[in-house]
Amino acid sequence: MQETLIIAGIAGILLIQFVMLYFLFTATGRLRNLSKTLTYQYNLIVKIQSVLKNKSATNAVTENAEMIYQDLLQNLIPIMAAIDVMPRNTNEHPLWRALGGIMDEYAKNPFALEKLRRCIKLDAEVARSIDNYMTRADAFLHHLTTTDPDGILAATFTDGLLGQSLTFFTQAKQLAAQTTEP
Repeated sequence: MQETLIIAGIAGILLIQFVMLYFLFTATGRLRNLSKTLTYQYNLIVKIQSVLKNKSATNAVTENAEMIYQDLLQNLIPIMAAIDVMPRNTNEHPLWRALGGIMDEYAKNPFALEKLRRCIKLDAEVARSIDNYMTRADAFLHHLTTTDPDGILAATFTDGLLGQSLTFFTQAKQLAAQTTEP
């Protein structure tokens, strides 16, 4: 009988040890999950802080957007006059209407690139306007790229009319620099 009690005691101790090991492993797993969750939350807080810092810079751009747009538009007016392009007839901002008109004209008539090349060669005001426009538009896109954490806003401008116009004007400038004829 004593042997049975000893075996039952050992079995009970083993059972208690297995239960304790089970609780130890589950507690370790929970601590690991808690650690992962806290690390994720910390990284999220850091990201939110970064977004808020960048958002304040983006808000400054947004608040000054009208001045930036007007500055870009002032440089587009002599270019549009030189290549005889009218803005789109839409309800958009005048800058986007002007850029849309230029890009629409180029899409309809690839000779618009040659017209612009000639204007750059022959008219210093057009060349200066193109340089000013490209410098300011590029600076604006660079600022958006550095302050936009997820890149959505910057991609919208880069892939849209602003980016397309920069490509178009860059091509015209390169052609004007390569050719010796007017």
